[in-house]
Amino acid sequence: MGTFFIDTDSGRVATRRQLTTAGLADDRTEPPRPWFAIRASVDCSTLWFAVLRKQERGIWLGTLVLRHSDHLSSLLSQGWEEVSVQEIASFGPIDPDGQQGIADLDEAIRALAEADIAGHDPAMRALGGEAPADRT
Repeated sequence: MGTFFIDTDSGRVATRRQLTTAGLADDRTEPPRPWFAIRASVDCSTLWFAVLRKQERGIWLGTLVLRHSDHLSSLLSQGWEEVSVQEIASFGPIDPDGQQGIADLDEAIRALAEADIAGHDPAMRALGGEAPADRT
């Protein structure tokens, strides 16, 4: 999960963590131009949100939109393009902890979401909990 930024000159997208690792930002300071925050109501994961970009009047714009929504389809039909997780993850140097970008986090989230959780009712799956033990 994270806050995303777009380079308004090139259309490149990165997370705050990546920009901090690259020395372009920190916890208190926004990165300098041409980096611009892609606004969202909360920190977002690419599991649930698509990062989109579009070049308009010589600059790149960015937005986040809930996946599998009519709004996503509408924006794609208006010329917006989705930025892949792999492209975002490829930005910048490997961080001091040895993790490169957000790809490792999103792959772990996807693996958990796709794990076989047979026997769980939908409410338990949504909460990531265990099914109650059979008491017979």
